[in-house]
Amino acid sequence: MRIGFGYDSHRFDPSRPLILGGIRIPAASGLAGHSDADAVAHAIIDALLGAAAAGDIGTHFPPDDPRWKDADSMHLLEQAVRVLGGRDYRVVNVDVTVVCERPRIGSHARAMQERLAKAMGLRATQVSIKAKTNEGLGWIGAAEGLAACAVALIEEGGAADGAGGGPPGPGRTLAG
Repeated sequence: MRIGFGYDSHRFDPSRPLILGGIRIPAASGLAGHSDADAVAHAIIDALLGAAAAGDIGTHFPPDDPRWKDADSMHLLEQAVRVLGGRDYRVVNVDVTVVCERPRIGSHARAMQERLAKAMGLRATQVSIKAKTNEGLGWIGAAEGLAACAVALIEEGGAADGAGGGPPGPGRTLAG
């Protein structure tokens, strides 16, 4: 088993929609970034790739590459899971903490769990989403943006069994 840690942060950009954990959060300023700026997905991608010693999000999806402009981060996450499968790793579980003053994350956490689990070929019970404020401190506390931290546990030799080896394909379900 191997563990990886990921972090991402973005400033708010009111001209963009807010996407976190693959879910559009209404009535909230979006995040500035090259892709859809989904800080939750980006932190998870870095945690997964780090656990496998496979580089980081910038290695696989460079921010200066026009292919990734406004890219859906769920597709990037699916590709990162495929990188793990190619190295004979599978995802065991992912734990995420979103740090922000706003928006409130709690009412969106379950939908994020389900969307992220689907992208990684996991059950929702293998994905945890939590939120904390920064108690008014620093740029996050001033509501200039938000950050996400993720920890991922991966293991060798399980990619072929369909559990955490990649996004669901024909005949694979996410029941449970």
